[in-house]
Amino acid sequence: MIKKEYMLGLLTVLFWSTSATAFELTLRYMDVFQLLFYAVVTSTLILGACLKACGKFNAVFGLKPREYGFYAGLGFLNPFMYYLMVVKAYDLLPAQMVQPINYTWVITLSILAVPLLKQTFGKIQMAATLISYAGVVVISTGTGGGPGEPMNYFGVFLAVGCTLIWALYWIFNIKSQQDPVVAIFLNGFFSLPFLALSCLAFSSFAVPHARGLLGAVWIGCFELGFAFISWITALKLSENTGRVANLIFLTPFVSLVFIHEILGETIYPETFMGLFLILLGIGFQKYHEFAHSTKGGPR
Repeated sequence: MIKKEYMLGLLTVLFWSTSATAFELTLRYMDVFQLLFYAVVTSTLILGACLKACGKFNAVFGLKPREYGFYAGLGFLNPFMYYLMVVKAYDLLPAQMVQPINYTWVITLSILAVPLLKQTFGKIQMAATLISYAGVVVISTGTGGGPGEPMNYFGVFLAVGCTLIWALYWIFNIKSQQDPVVAIFLNGFFSLPFLALSCLAFSSFAVPHARGLLGAVWIGCFELGFAFISWITALKLSENTGRVANLIFLTPFVSLVFIHEILGETIYPETFMGLFLILLGIGFQKYHEFAHSTKGGPR
């Protein structure tokens, strides 16, 4: 019988595997700013309801002004800046390209940890970086928007660049002393003014089609809301968080199934090869982390 933490971990993988397809479908009916605003409103309500049900909602009101400023800054990074970049990348590129590239955040995190966390950067990490970014190059040689269409390199830039925002978010998030659900709720809540101003400046709050709103609500529920709750719960229940955490690398493979079957995208050979290289590089990075944690391993 599968343990509860693995069931929750796999459920989270299923949730996040629908995201690339949901982004692409929803962008057919509304723009990036509208999608993000309604998705984050949905996720904030879900996380708030979860905190209320667990008796933790009062923790939201017990912070010092400096702490609210800290979470407002994190909210600007994620979900505001990160999702603005990644969703625009989905708007410009096929889902099968953005989704695998997004997983290079693990490598970006290891690079940023050198100046920000004073960690060293050894040969294994260098090899991991070169292999993973070789995968990005391979994916970028695929068909940009369909047969005969050129690659949109600004989309590639956004797909790679958003990993920088995500890595910065998690590095700064290390300083958080709050319950993870409280912290994620505050991030979403404080991102809403940024998203609302973006809608006012560059779009509108008018929903052009009900399908767009349904898509945004789906993303709010299963990319930003319930997924984080199930993932955090899985990690809390686990005796070995590393094993549960590694389940997340099933996501790009499951996601490609949805992308092919629902969006109808032909999965290019470059996508498979690039994804293999990205995950191979991540595997080297994980090996380095494991070796260092158990043996003080190679730097």
